[in-house]
Amino acid sequence: MAMDEMGGSTPETTTRAAAATTSYVSSSIFSNYPLLSALLAFALAQSFKLILSWYKERRWDLKQLVGSGGMPSSHSATVVALTVAVGLQEGFGGSLFAMALILACVVMYDATGVRLHAGRQAEVLNQIVCELPSEHPLAESRPLRELLGHTHTQVVAGALLGLITATIIHLITGSTIRA
Repeated sequence: MAMDEMGGSTPETTTRAAAATTSYVSSSIFSNYPLLSALLAFALAQSFKLILSWYKERRWDLKQLVGSGGMPSSHSATVVALTVAVGLQEGFGGSLFAMALILACVVMYDATGVRLHAGRQAEVLNQIVCELPSEHPLAESRPLRELLGHTHTQVVAGALLGLITATIIHLITGSTIRA
């Protein structure tokens, strides 16, 4: 709360302080180049999944907008866009870039490793459940999600999308590298 000369707050000073805080918060979020790059790359990847799904199946599958798995990897697009944007804004020699790079590597490794194999296991388990006799207690269980991970091609496509997205936003906004 803002104070006047006597140590008390006035409606004017309180209103100005609140407006300044609100302005700072909104401008810092909407001018956060790495955040915007990551969010845009995610949205583009999910949109491409929807379009590719329509192209292959000739029907709109709106689940593609929020689902994981598929081409391109939205996880890879997001973390690579974040990493590139941090590197372009803060410099590629800093600890912030190092953290973003390690995060990106872990996410992409996980997408092609653990999550891909978990999806393949779900596929096998769903097949087994389908072959159970109807009186078995698990025969009526909901199928497990099978599309969890990504192939290497999907991860590379997502990474390229993230790289391109962050670079184009950098060129459009004219963001500068801080040394």
